[in-house]
Amino acid sequence: MNPRRAKRHGSKAVKVVVTGPFAAGKTTLIRTISEITVLSTERGISDDSRDVKSETTVAMDFGRITIDSDLVLYLFGTPGQARFDFMWEILSDGMLGFVLVVDTQDPSSFTDAANILRSFTDLANVPFVVAANRCDTIDPVTEHAIRQTLMLGLSTPIVACNVTDKESVKTVLLALLFGVLDHIEAYTTSGAGR
Repeated sequence: MNPRRAKRHGSKAVKVVVTGPFAAGKTTLIRTISEITVLSTERGISDDSRDVKSETTVAMDFGRITIDSDLVLYLFGTPGQARFDFMWEILSDGMLGFVLVVDTQDPSSFTDAANILRSFTDLANVPFVVAANRCDTIDPVTEHAIRQTLMLGLSTPIVACNVTDKESVKTVLLALLFGVLDHIEAYTTSGAGR
């Protein structure tokens, strides 16, 4: 269902961006939850990064999930490598929120995540959540390291996540949706939306 058709039938289409460092689990998160075959622009890696994985996203991943008859999420995954950062601005246009995926097994990538987070918060003032991939629960040391490196206040949700588990990914997206709904409500009650 495309966004125009969704509006005709009374449902709302919400654009969500999934971003994060190289090999954090962005493409897998979208593949795990999408109800359609994911459109992916993965290509083989020819540099030293191929020791980590054989392919990387060079433009975007696209998936969709219907929450209910009134709400459809369109998921756009970004490339994680800085050399493809020109896609971040393109993909962020019109997003209502984003998920920042971090790999808890690779704390050295938290600095890359912090740079990506700064870029996205500069592009749009929208809610976001941090998906802490590869952990069932977040221990205080890991949570502190994520918050400190990403310079996050306590109000920013960090959600333990396994991107290969559908229920885990649903938990991340629900946390983001609650943030989006709160953001919309605050916007409309402040009078700015009139």
